[in-house]
Amino acid sequence: MDGTVGSGDAFMTEVESTMAERQGLGQRARGVVELARAGLWWRAAWRFMRGSGLLVALVLLLVVGTVLSPFFLQPANLLNVARQLSFAGIIGLGMTFVILTAGIDLSVGSIVGFVAIVTAGLLSGGAPWPVALLAGLGAGAAVGAVNGIGITKGRLQPFIMTLGMLVIARGVTMTVSEGRPIPFRDAAEGVAWIGTGSLLGIPTPVWIFAVLAAAAAFTLRYTTFGRQVYAVGDNPEAARLAGINTGRVIFSVYVISGLMAAVAAIIIISRLTSGEPRMGIGFELDAIAIVVIGGTSLFGGEGGVRGTVIGAAIVAAMANLLNLLGVSPFSQQIVMGLIILGAVLLERRAAIQEEGR
Repeated sequence: MDGTVGSGDAFMTEVESTMAERQGLGQRARGVVELARAGLWWRAAWRFMRGSGLLVALVLLLVVGTVLSPFFLQPANLLNVARQLSFAGIIGLGMTFVILTAGIDLSVGSIVGFVAIVTAGLLSGGAPWPVALLAGLGAGAAVGAVNGIGITKGRLQPFIMTLGMLVIARGVTMTVSEGRPIPFRDAAEGVAWIGTGSLLGIPTPVWIFAVLAAAAAFTLRYTTFGRQVYAVGDNPEAARLAGINTGRVIFSVYVISGLMAAVAAIIIISRLTSGEPRMGIGFELDAIAIVVIGGTSLFGGEGGVRGTVIGAAIVAAMANLLNLLGVSPFSQQIVMGLIILGAVLLERRAAIQEEGR
């Protein structure tokens, strides 16, 4: 018993030390230099990109956008980019928690559609808007909980469980709505401020994203639960031996993911004043791209909210620029897929090189 506790304390101390290291820019820079000196150039470049390199990439993208399109830096266009960033970024926040545990959630797009129909149906039926919104949030969290139960109790792989839920949730949504949109224009006044309002000239969805991002960052950096998320993703067996309830942690991150997808759905329908059953298709790809570009490792235990926020800005700015340049949505999907593959290949190459030290 004493040996187990001692090793658990040592492991948690190591986790906290690693977390502190990730928060220090000076230590990060020293780590990059050490890797470069050791000949691990892939790892050094990737770590640099995860740090200040992401901001550099965003700035370069803004510069390129300004050169290629005179409309890119127009205030109205930048506000549109910020609004689009918030939709995908909120879902990306939930995906960050999941991927930090070495999981994946392919169902977030279907959750968006499901929550859209649930909330719009209640609003169109005359339910008070606070009740409808709470029901929508509860529906998203409930789907996330089903994912969590299937993974932790059913021992299903996250990919399989969430892929199945992607199909199930979309099927339920199409069945309930009969494949038709559900408008709620008579009740739109109560919720329109969520998607179309602004504060100090900044759209309300951006404020919501900022608050949720700050809460997520605080949770991961300063709370016991946040340290447990990193520990489970880094080494689930060691985390279990350290006394962490790994099943509870994994269950919780999928509930968070479902809840964030629900928030995004509510913002979107409040802007459109209608619930569309096909809403959210492909959102899982955007969320994964944002998290991976932001430097969170698909193998778990490394990354964070800061990278996700910058990744969301890069993806939103890139999509907007491609639209301004007249690139078709189909070609944009090719670009996004290539970015994901490139990021994962870099991550895998870096991991293999480090293992070979």
